[in-house]
Amino acid sequence: MDLFGLLLQGFSNALSLKNLFFALAGSILGTLVGVLPGIGPTAGIAMLLPLTTLLPPIPAIIMLAAIYYGAMYGGSTTSILMNIPGEISSVITCVDGYEMAKQGRAAPALAIAAISSFIAGTLGLVGLTFFSPPLANMALRMGPPEIFGLVVFAFSMVASMSGKSLLRGVTSAALGMLICLVGLDPQLGVQRLTFGSVTLMGRLDFIAVIMGLFAMKEVFQNVGIEARRISSARLGSWWRMIKWSEVRQSLGAIFRSTLSGFFLGCLPGCTPGIVTFVAYDIEKKLSKNRANFGKGAIEGVAAPEGANNSCTSGGFVPLLTLGVPPSTSLAVLLSGLMIYGLQPGPLLFEKQPVFVWTVIASMYIGNVMLLILNLPLVGIWARMVRVPYFFIAPLILLFCFLGTYSVRNSFFDVGTCLAFGFFGLILDKLKIPALPLVLAIILAPMMEASLRQTISMGGGSLAILWSRPIALVLMGAGLLGMTTILFARSHWASAEVI
Repeated sequence: MDLFGLLLQGFSNALSLKNLFFALAGSILGTLVGVLPGIGPTAGIAMLLPLTTLLPPIPAIIMLAAIYYGAMYGGSTTSILMNIPGEISSVITCVDGYEMAKQGRAAPALAIAAISSFIAGTLGLVGLTFFSPPLANMALRMGPPEIFGLVVFAFSMVASMSGKSLLRGVTSAALGMLICLVGLDPQLGVQRLTFGSVTLMGRLDFIAVIMGLFAMKEVFQNVGIEARRISSARLGSWWRMIKWSEVRQSLGAIFRSTLSGFFLGCLPGCTPGIVTFVAYDIEKKLSKNRANFGKGAIEGVAAPEGANNSCTSGGFVPLLTLGVPPSTSLAVLLSGLMIYGLQPGPLLFEKQPVFVWTVIASMYIGNVMLLILNLPLVGIWARMVRVPYFFIAPLILLFCFLGTYSVRNSFFDVGTCLAFGFFGLILDKLKIPALPLVLAIILAPMMEASLRQTISMGGGSLAILWSRPIALVLMGAGLLGMTTILFARSHWASAEVI
């Protein structure tokens, strides 16, 4: 049977009442997981993994997959409305999304996030359907040297995120790398910056750090101030508030972020958290209104949300064709497949075509469900900003405490969240941007691991990098991008700090 025949058969199976129910259930649960800060798709899938012992394989995996991509939809809601990233991949959405909310444009921001997520997610699934084998072969060529080159390329974004002062941006990134050193050395097992504390041996939890830098800092800083500014905003239905000119303005960002998100999502280790930063940086460099980024640019919402959801689709390429999960969420989903004795890889498409194409078809249906679920609710979500901030602040604190505690069941993480809230205030006072710090926290572990593996492959030398064309191209692109930004800074003195 040809590809179209297999896909049509998958749709006929996915449209059964049972499979539709579990796709809808997973989409709703995933959206809730995305909205609630600190939980994340990994925890959401893990909590429901025991259901795989009660359900047949197809509806069970359909529901777990829907939780994963549904969480990517929901993570933008609190990022836009409260400056609280529901997911790591929604951190960059806070920059322009929250600014739009403060300007009374929460509904358009939420609407473009949903539209961008739908378009990018659907196009990503088209890529998954038609380009899985060649993209899987490309991913196989990405060894430690290429991953290191990719990280070097990603670190070049620090220059564009530093605002007027490159020194402050580099300082922020250095602080992020320092935070990543806390804990046990992943290779040698020796303690680093633990100061004799057993608790610190488990590293600082990333969720606690992010919640502190964004949510807690927002509460400490804006009680009594943001309430007046936001509650006075006029709100209405999304179809009345969003202008078609804004949709057209965002289309380029959506399609560009779809391409970058999907292809990067196929690479093992390239998580949505990294991809959204890359997409935002690309869009900022290409935009004719570069100065608007960080001040409520609608493209600054469309780009990361598009990359986020196309990366989700791209991540299924190495998972299904190679059996290589590119993220922790998909690693948990992989365990669900293996519970049923389904070993992902090239033979899965040959031996279990009904299962594979039914799950892929259900993802198309799930994307439509999420759009239908999210767009009508935009007006309801947007009206949350009319609630006085002194009512919302305690709820933010509660969600932050519950979210950070639930990750490792540790009150130490709650204290970390509070500490980084005050640390975020200090960064603001010193005008040090927080985004380079977050970027460094995401990238530093990957850089350390890939660098060590590259040196090991080269027999103690980095000379192996010169014999790897893909690694050289990625590092060259990073250096070129950084040089371009540094040159442009001398011409754009009005560059904004984000």
